[in-house]
Amino acid sequence: MKRVLIVCLGNICRSPMAQGVMEHYIKTHNLSNQLSCDSAGTGSWHVGELADFRTRTVLQNQGIRLDHRARTLFSSDFDKFDLILTMDRWIHQEVLKRSPKSAHDKIRLYRDFDPQGSGDLEDPYYGTQQDFEEVYQVCLRTTPQIVKYLVN
Repeated sequence: MKRVLIVCLGNICRSPMAQGVMEHYIKTHNLSNQLSCDSAGTGSWHVGELADFRTRTVLQNQGIRLDHRARTLFSSDFDKFDLILTMDRWIHQEVLKRSPKSAHDKIRLYRDFDPQGSGDLEDPYYGTQQDFEEVYQVCLRTTPQIVKYLVN
């Protein structure tokens, strides 16, 4: 079983959106015996909260249910997960700082797998509902590439 962790700042917008899309993909493609997904944040402001209502709205509109509650990145995550994906360069540097050197090879930028581009997936928190829709579209096209990487 391969395990992926997706990390953003507060674990209420980008990473739970990506988690919801990936979990839905795993379920609909009968890959539950091969893959699992979780998400976390580098900050603790929202620990225990559900994802932002705009994240949940976008997912619900696509028939995706997300019950994830925000959590922080734990030191044990570096051993537990096979791939750790960060949503932007700042988060990436923060995760690298917190990780043992032995885990550095498994820490990648999320958009490294995006067929339409790389770099940062901007935080929609202070944006509009459209910004959340755009994050969803990135997740939708990126998830199959991540799954292909993990399964192969």
